[in-house]
Amino acid sequence: MSEYQPQVAYGTEDLLISLCNSVTHVLGVATHSQIHYSAMVQRITKTCLRPDIGCFVLFDGGFSGLVIINFTAHAAMELYERYLLNMGMSREDLATSYTSDEVANVMGELMNQVAGDFTSKVRRELQTHITQNQPKMLVLNRQVMLSVDANLDKPEARRVTFYTSNNNIFYLELAIDRTEFVKLYDFEPQERPDPDALMAQNHEAAPSTPETTGNSETEELLRSLGM
Repeated sequence: MSEYQPQVAYGTEDLLISLCNSVTHVLGVATHSQIHYSAMVQRITKTCLRPDIGCFVLFDGGFSGLVIINFTAHAAMELYERYLLNMGMSREDLATSYTSDEVANVMGELMNQVAGDFTSKVRRELQTHITQNQPKMLVLNRQVMLSVDANLDKPEARRVTFYTSNNNIFYLELAIDRTEFVKLYDFEPQERPDPDALMAQNHEAAPSTPETTGNSETEELLRSLGM
């Protein structure tokens, strides 16, 4: 009989840390700036969309959850401008107000990248699968709080404060069903895939197609028609 191995549990705070690391990684790479979060986490009773820009995404599958990020106007504009300037756009072409649809679209795209990075880590590290919906953005220019119903049975909610490189603040709120992952046996988590390596690998594996294929087929069809 094999000796019993100690169990390793992975709970709400571990999921929260993984999510926070996805936020700092994705936003840091996208904006070429330093994003960090507070070492203290708040236990909250409910999650809310708050001014100035609120964004939420729902998870389902191995576990269910809701993630909300509430950006202040200054934080949203800083991330928006850094992201597009690093993409090669000129400052003259950028929106000047956080209420612009373009700002909301860009923040929604960044949120989608964060959610994708998190779901990928869940598959690699926890060996389970979760799906996400398309992130929803809401620009709030007045003091309004909106609750999002995630249909959780036994929800646990946390809030974490984030800081941009210019010390602008935004908040992440996570609500998930009370859950705990217990390791049954040791395994090596899969490595984070390298997008550049995957693209190069697919390019090498793609069969080479002669450029004249389309022309020869057209000529054969014309000949069959007596033209």
